[in-house]
Amino acid sequence: MRAALLAATASVILLAPAPVAAAGAPAGPTVRCPRVPAPKMSRPPRPTPPPAVPEQRVVGGAALDTAGLVVPADAAAPPGITATSWLVADLDSGQVLGGCGPHEYGTPASVQKLLLAATMLPRLDPKQTVTVTADDMNIEPGSSAVGLVEGGRYTIETIWLGLLLNSGNEAANALARLGSGGTDAADGVRAMNEQAHRLGALQTHAVTPSGLDGKGQFTSAYDLALIARACFAEPAFRRYALTKQTAIPAQPAQRTKGFQIQNENQLIFKYPGALGGKTGFTDLARHTYVGAAERGGRRLVVTLLGAEPAPKRGWEQGAALLDWGFTLPRDASVGRLVEPGELTATPSASPSALAAPGGPRPAAASGPARTGSGWLWSVVAVSGAGVLVLLGGLLWRRRARLP
Repeated sequence: MRAALLAATASVILLAPAPVAAAGAPAGPTVRCPRVPAPKMSRPPRPTPPPAVPEQRVVGGAALDTAGLVVPADAAAPPGITATSWLVADLDSGQVLGGCGPHEYGTPASVQKLLLAATMLPRLDPKQTVTVTADDMNIEPGSSAVGLVEGGRYTIETIWLGLLLNSGNEAANALARLGSGGTDAADGVRAMNEQAHRLGALQTHAVTPSGLDGKGQFTSAYDLALIARACFAEPAFRRYALTKQTAIPAQPAQRTKGFQIQNENQLIFKYPGALGGKTGFTDLARHTYVGAAERGGRRLVVTLLGAEPAPKRGWEQGAALLDWGFTLPRDASVGRLVEPGELTATPSASPSALAAPGGPRPAAASGPARTGSGWLWSVVAVSGAGVLVLLGGLLWRRRARLP
């Protein structure tokens, strides 16, 4: 298996060594990721990530196990940006076009809300009207809020728009509570972590539903691409992500007036073919970003972590990487995005064995994820074939021993 994984990296360029010795890590000359200088910023120290798990760093292919740059052979150099890690992938085929430290840990900030969406969108009726509680309003003072009020009654769709357009942290608490059927957001966070594991986002651990910083909360550029792909498979998410503005209704019982909100993701206003995405920022995470766009019938997604806003803002860095991705051939690849349920379908198999690079996969938005029964029948079929082969071999050996 190790030899096969190493052989799969022959057609890519790996730049900059990983900071940890990971099983299956390719060897060879390395060059740092292209970066542009950013202004010095006053910021708290970054939290210490958990120890690297070698098997998790090769999910999607052995070539992705690097802290530096991985791009297809003969590809043009990607643009220099300030993000500490990033990844560009094809939303439909799942092929990874390139990345910088794709499996390096980073803090998510508000792009965490995409994991909330991937978890709760299928569970909630957008037309249902619900009441915001005091617990929903328990957010960090001064943090991002859309303006919901305790006791206010809103449709689920309005709360989703408040989450995705204005990054409302109180909206995140409400959706986590409502989608999990619990009394507070904690049950929703548990569901988010279960969903991350199902998607194959093994380096992602949520502590808050909104992305407000919490001890032990991490993700990676690769994981964010898996999560974004699940989001864009949802028609409601695609519609919300492209909504430019909407109204938050008045709450007469709370004596509050209605108001308009606008989408904070500038990609949808300024990038031709934009499909939407999510912005994020905290002092610890710095700027994080997920964006997607379509060009010539091809849909790409970009994810980035740890960016500074100068000389380019997060969405502009994402746009530059999307431009680069669209210049690559359609068959360009350094790895792939695993399918939902793929890493958990065969518990006895390791992620590195299941995630070896392969051909293009079906579009995530072309149909529902495989059901548990579908996987079961696949396993039964494979197991049955194995039994027949084994019995055939035993009968052959028995006959071979007969005089």
